[in-house]
Amino acid sequence: MVCCDCPRHCGQQRDEKTAGGVCRSPRLPRIARAAPHFGEEPCISGERGSGTVFFSGCNLRCVFCQNHEISRGKVGKTVSVERLGDIFLELQDKGVHNINLVTGSHYVPEIVSALERAKLSIPVVWNSSGYDSVPMLRRLEGLVQIYMPDLKYLYSDAAKRYSAAPDYPEVAKAAIGEMYRQVGKFVLDDDDMLKSGVLIRHLILPENEQNSRAVIEYVAANFPGDKVLFSLMCQFTPMPGTERFPELQGRVSAELNDRLCDYMVKCGVEYGFWQEPDSATDEMIPDFDLTGI
Repeated sequence: MVCCDCPRHCGQQRDEKTAGGVCRSPRLPRIARAAPHFGEEPCISGERGSGTVFFSGCNLRCVFCQNHEISRGKVGKTVSVERLGDIFLELQDKGVHNINLVTGSHYVPEIVSALERAKLSIPVVWNSSGYDSVPMLRRLEGLVQIYMPDLKYLYSDAAKRYSAAPDYPEVAKAAIGEMYRQVGKFVLDDDDMLKSGVLIRHLILPENEQNSRAVIEYVAANFPGDKVLFSLMCQFTPMPGTERFPELQGRVSAELNDRLCDYMVKCGVEYGFWQEPDSATDEMIPDFDLTGI
């Protein structure tokens, strides 16, 4: 099958079990882990965990990816659409707060079929890089209640340097706009768990303060007040393969994190989360050992 699902429009062949395309993935979903996860924002993980399904492969392939074991397609097991639907139901039976689909952008048709089959009674979270095509997102309408996209870059040169995607800013802005159109203002339940809405995440990169400021400004200007939640993350950790990027060999300083937190408040971004600098460890990266598959 020739694939043009994502914004790459690579047009490469992806068969049921043969990997291809920029995402280096087969047509049927490959999964590296499906289990309760406690490393998300409090309104997602809660006390019982988020039922997180980590899909293998990625259409963005950032050089600093903390989940590089799976994003580069090296780890995972191929499953049928029927099995994927059963995995969703098995996680729901464990009492998780939601079903959290991590980097599933290259499997949208199969995920849609699995969700329609499962008929879940808990919210579904679309956890993506933000590099999603609007037509594919429209296929998720009514099946996804919570969108949790990254907004990694608003500078095209950074997007090109670190993700080989100079069009990322425009693609992500269009994608997040579509997500908000579908689900509207965020809604929390009585336990402060997210029932529906958009939670935009931004990972601070070392030596990229102006990019982070631009992201904060964009969110403040386009989603003022209580329209969306925003999560400012300082958990960047240097990963293998970034040696040719000297600026990515350190961690985010406490001073930079403080400046951006203050700027977030100054710009009027009031609803959301930020991290302390000591969160920059690899302790929350799960074992991609095929658990739950």
